[in-house]
Amino acid sequence: MKTLHQILFTNSNQIDTIDSSRVDLIVTSPPYPMIEMWDDMFCKQNPSIKDALSRSDGIKAFELMHKELDQVWNEIYRVLKDGGFACINIGDATRTINDNFRLYSNHSRILNYLLKLGFSALPNILWRKQTNSPTKFMGSGMLPAGAYVTLEHEYILIVRKGSKRNFIKVEEKQNRRESSFFWEERNVWFSDIWFDIKGISQELADKDTRTRSAAFPFEVAYRLINMYSVKEDVVLDPFLGTGTTTTAAMVAGRNSIGIEIDQTLADIILSIDRNIISFANDYIRKRIERHINFCDEWSEEKGTMKYTNKYYGFPVKSAQERELLLNEIISIQNMRKKTFEVCHHTEPQSNPFDI
Repeated sequence: MKTLHQILFTNSNQIDTIDSSRVDLIVTSPPYPMIEMWDDMFCKQNPSIKDALSRSDGIKAFELMHKELDQVWNEIYRVLKDGGFACINIGDATRTINDNFRLYSNHSRILNYLLKLGFSALPNILWRKQTNSPTKFMGSGMLPAGAYVTLEHEYILIVRKGSKRNFIKVEEKQNRRESSFFWEERNVWFSDIWFDIKGISQELADKDTRTRSAAFPFEVAYRLINMYSVKEDVVLDPFLGTGTTTTAAMVAGRNSIGIEIDQTLADIILSIDRNIISFANDYIRKRIERHINFCDEWSEEKGTMKYTNKYYGFPVKSAQERELLLNEIISIQNMRKKTFEVCHHTEPQSNPFDI
C-alpha cells in the first residue's frame, strides 16, 4: 500500500487549487483570533485588523480576524466530499483592551459560520489541557467578585458535510473493517472530554518560530484521523504548522495534503522523512502493546474474550475488531514538488506476543 503526502507552501491560501469534492477529512488547528502571538499574521492578511487593534476596538478586530478564517472554511466545504468530516481544534481567547478584560469566543464564532455554510454539527470534544501553574488564575485572587475562571480546555469542533457516508463496494467494506480501532480505544476516543492528552512543548529551531507555531499534539491528529476516515482517504490540513497532521496521516496509512504560509516552517515539515519510519512503527507497536495489556487485565477480571483478530491472533472484545490491521511503514521517499511517497506493509510485521 502506498500513500502520497503533498506539502504546499504559499504566500496566500492555495485551497482553491484543490479539486472540489476531493478530500475525505479535514484535521486542522488554525491561528486563534485575539491571541496576541497571531496578531501580526492576521494584520498582514488584512491591515484593517491593525487599525482596529490600534483603536482598541477588540470586537471589530475579532470579527475581521474571523472573516480571514471564513475564507478557508468556504474552501474546505467545497473540497470535502459528501459525507466528509471537518475536525477543527480551536481555543477561546481572553484579552484586556482598554482595561476591559473579556472572553472572545472563537469556537462559537467558527461553529456558527460552519452551520451557515451547510455543515451539520456533531458533538464536539473538549480537550482538557489543565495546568497547575500557581500564576494561572487572573483577577483578585481569593476576593470576590473580580476573579476570572481560567481557560484549561480547547474545543475540537466536529462537523459533517452532507449525509452519512456509505460504504457500498466489497473492497470499500473490507478497507473499512481493516481500518477499525480497538474497543478500549473507542471508549476513550469517543468520549466528549479528553483528559489524557497534555499540551505539547515545541522544540523548534528558533525562538521566533516556536512563538508562532500552534502545533497540537500528534495524538490529537492521529485519533481524529482514525475516528473519521479510513485507510487511503485524503486528509487535508489548511494550517499545517510544523506538519503534525501530515505525520499522523503517514502513521495511519492515509494520504494527505498540507498547506502552510509560514515559509520558516519549511525545513521542519520537510524533515519528516528523517525519522518517520522508526517513529511510526514504534508507535504502532506500542498501540498493540497497550491492547495486549488490556486483554491480560480483562482476562484476569472477566475471563476470555469471545473474538480473535485474524491477522495478529490476539483476542479482541468485538467482532468489528477481527480484521483490524495496522500498517507499519516500509519506506518513505521525498518526491519532486514537495511530495512524500510512503510505502506501507500490508501484512503484520510485529508479533504481538513478543512485545
